[in-house]
Amino acid sequence: MNLRLDDDRAEALKAQADLEGRSMHAIVLRAVDDYLVRNAREAMVRDTAIGQAAKWRELMDRLK
Repeated sequence: MNLRLDDDRAEALKAQADLEGRSMHAIVLRAVDDYLVRNAREAMVRDTAIGQAAKWRELMDRLK
């Protein structure tokens, strides 16, 4: 896989990497990991909400 950044993003990433004393690669990997964890958590919450809504639908309809 190749990651192509425009000049502004590449410069900002390099500056951040220099500031943190880390590689650009390490920062990108961390960003990808954070993205994957966040989306997995959101999917779990969404699936749980859908399941609970279905489970309690009849009761909620009666309480209207």
